[in-house]
Amino acid sequence: MKLLQRSLVARIIASLLAISAMALISIVVTMTVASNSRGDAAAINMAGSLRMNTYQIVAALQRYQQQPEAEHRERVRALSQRFRERLTSPQLTGAMPGAADHALQVQYRRLLERWDQELTPRIEATTAGTPLETNELSATLDGLVGEIDGLVTLLEESSESKIRLLSVLQIIFLGLTAVVVAIALYDIRHNLVTPLRQLMVLAREAAHRNFGHRTRLQGHDELAMLGRTLDTMAEELGASYAELEERVSRKKAELERSNLAMQVMHDGSRQLYGGGNDLCSSAAPMLRRLEQLLEIGPIRLSLNDPIDDRQIPILATHSARRPEYCRDHDCHACLIDPRPLRLRETEQGECLLLPVSVGDEMLGTLEVWHPRKQPLTSSTRRLLNALADQLATAVYLQRRIEEQQQVSLMNERTIIARELHDSLAQSLSYLKMQVARLERMQQKDMPREAQAAVFDELRTGLDSAYRQLRELLTTFRLKLEGPGLSSALRQTTAEFAERMAAPIELDFDVPPHLLNPNEEIHVLQVVREALANIHKHARAHWAGVSVRFAEARIRVRIEDDGIGLEDDRSPPMHYGLVIMRDRADTLGGELSLRNRPAGGTLVELVFTPQTARLITQQPASHVPDAATDPVAEHRAAEDRIALKHNGNRE
Repeated sequence: MKLLQRSLVARIIASLLAISAMALISIVVTMTVASNSRGDAAAINMAGSLRMNTYQIVAALQRYQQQPEAEHRERVRALSQRFRERLTSPQLTGAMPGAADHALQVQYRRLLERWDQELTPRIEATTAGTPLETNELSATLDGLVGEIDGLVTLLEESSESKIRLLSVLQIIFLGLTAVVVAIALYDIRHNLVTPLRQLMVLAREAAHRNFGHRTRLQGHDELAMLGRTLDTMAEELGASYAELEERVSRKKAELERSNLAMQVMHDGSRQLYGGGNDLCSSAAPMLRRLEQLLEIGPIRLSLNDPIDDRQIPILATHSARRPEYCRDHDCHACLIDPRPLRLRETEQGECLLLPVSVGDEMLGTLEVWHPRKQPLTSSTRRLLNALADQLATAVYLQRRIEEQQQVSLMNERTIIARELHDSLAQSLSYLKMQVARLERMQQKDMPREAQAAVFDELRTGLDSAYRQLRELLTTFRLKLEGPGLSSALRQTTAEFAERMAAPIELDFDVPPHLLNPNEEIHVLQVVREALANIHKHARAHWAGVSVRFAEARIRVRIEDDGIGLEDDRSPPMHYGLVIMRDRADTLGGELSLRNRPAGGTLVELVFTPQTARLITQQPASHVPDAATDPVAEHRAAEDRIALKHNGNRE
């Protein structure tokens, strides 16, 4: 019963089984009643034929009395035998009910007794020769016919009662079937069709993302349980969908915020890499904007001091007072907010410490404070890591630029000292010696003719010193205009072509950005010195300058069609060639000077650029040279100048 109450399928199956059972019972009952009524018509016919047979017997008896012949007697006996056979035939006795007290059985026994006790003795007596009284025979005949009619009537009533029973049973089973069908239809309508409609409505609403509809089915059957389950699922889906929408909105806001933060970092990178060495003015606005976007702060940047091995605070947002290390009191990058944020490592705030490093070199640390109740998301952490890398790159480039500036300054000072020592200082020393010689001559009261020669030498030395000073000023004022060495060489060849009033060909084939500025200056000075020598001494009508890069080496060739050299050695007391050789040594190359087979001179400089040298050189075998170590270059220049000065004195 509990199963039927809780299971809709069980109820539907029970209804179908009930309908099938009633149909089966109805069929069985109908077949049984029909089987029981199978011999009723034959029995009625047989009983009706007994009446006709009775009249035939009476007629045969009367004919026998009129003509007592053997033929008529046999006729009477045959009819009597036929009546007896019909009366006891299975067709008639088979229609009799099994109950002995049944009216049909009683009537049959009465008919059989009347035949056996009344009519049969009379027929035997008549055939034996006893005369038959007509009145008595008629009375017996009427009684027998009455019994036969009663039997036929009972047989008809029995058959009709079976038919009525069959009709009643059919009506009863039809009514029961209708009741079961009605109950099943009611159950199906209220417990199947209506819940299915509600489930379909729920599914349709869920398909349109409306998770607020509920079936609210009651009961314990399958659809009710399914409805309650779907109601729970719809409620959970609604909550999950709302949560997903909220997460999507949060992710969208986070992505927009990250996009804005990336834009801020991109815009701030221009200030970091192009704003000089002032991190306060370049990084502080970017950090404050990131604090507003990412809801974090304050942010502090500390850098490692490579000399003292300690951390120095460089920048702090939301600072309560001006830092002691502040170099610009007109800057208010740290003091914009009058109410500084003060988060400590307590229940209110946490600190994220990020390394500011480039490769294995630790440059400093970046402290990022944030509320404890709002932990940093993965995207925010990635942005902060990118910020730390960006600051590390900016600090590293700033330090490299400062180091390069210091190296360039030391190189420039060394070059100026060398140029002054090789040219103007030697001329002044020579003039000093001539002045001392003149003083001694005046002390000895030597004649003016002897002193005039010294004055001529002083005048010649002053002219030479003035000329050297102008050349030095031209050299010091020289700078690379345009995109690189190629443009400077074109300007130089055009300048000397105008001076010499002769064509100068230029062949330049060097990859861009191969030479550093120091190497370009040295190459340009060697070319200018060689062209100056051609202009002064060669008496040439043509000159050519070739600068090419091949087999990881730079080859510079300056040639002319002038008078050439007496031999392939440098002329004595030629300071320009000495300076050119010094520049070649500084570049780590070789300078050669020789006559051309076709006439004229050839100056050739061959060296390996610093970039190519760094490619082929192992870190362990790195030895500081004059191009990278300004101290070594300065010392080498001093040694060379001292040697040349001593040689000049001799």
